[in-house]
Amino acid sequence: MMQNRIVIKVGSNVLTRPDGKLDITRLSAIVDQIAYLRQQGYEIILVSSGAMASGRGELKVDHSLDSVEQRQLFSSIGQVKLIGLYYDLFREFGIHVGQVLTMKENFHAGEQYENQRACMTVMLENGVLPIVNENDTVAVTELMFTDNDELSGLIAQMMQAETLILLSNIDGIFTTHPDDPQAELIREVEPGRDLSEYIQPEKSAFGRGGMHSKYTTASKTSQVGIRVIIANGERENILVDLLERKDDTPHTEFIPQEFKEFSSSSSSDNSPRTEDAIV
Repeated sequence: MMQNRIVIKVGSNVLTRPDGKLDITRLSAIVDQIAYLRQQGYEIILVSSGAMASGRGELKVDHSLDSVEQRQLFSSIGQVKLIGLYYDLFREFGIHVGQVLTMKENFHAGEQYENQRACMTVMLENGVLPIVNENDTVAVTELMFTDNDELSGLIAQMMQAETLILLSNIDGIFTTHPDDPQAELIREVEPGRDLSEYIQPEKSAFGRGGMHSKYTTASKTSQVGIRVIIANGERENILVDLLERKDDTPHTEFIPQEFKEFSSSSSSDNSPRTEDAIV
């Protein structure tokens, strides 16, 4: 694992306002925290949702679109706006950003996988912050990731990150529905512990994921030696508080198992196949 290399996934419910449009104030707060963490010596890879919300706020369509057409249209417009906002915000801190759009097939062992890893490696070596998202304009139906939780887990493994942080709009995994007064936050998950009885089935309002997706990603990613944290991206200064190990910061942390090399004795490369890694 690469010490101090962190993958941060920011979900749609963190970056989206109740009206479905992009929350610029929240986006700016996330950028401020990432800039501070880089100053403290952390290498950051950002997996960001929000393209659909960005595009939806830019274009009014006067006719009906099916779900695939909406995804392709709004994400194609929104991705430009989203990366432009990140560019402007990070530029205030003198931080260069680079966009990485990827698809599920790029995580099968082979040339595409190695090219993708080499691209992000050279970015990090030259101080460039990778901002990763699924290429929604061409990745539809069976070609899609389950959501950006799955994508962030694969990126964390590919880049041998020390920690993966999944930011949602709730504090972590609870023993019952978070709105229940009796609900207790599960703060630490030991390797092999099954929490499926506590996972609510509903998905997020603006994204494709939900806590089930985060739990699945966290469980599988921690099995290869990566610490995984689920936390509330709406909390002020959440990223800094988590990485500075403030004990009173609400979150659920998955304790990693002993690191295992991706390659088996019968394989000649270190590239995990998608189905072996997360799916």
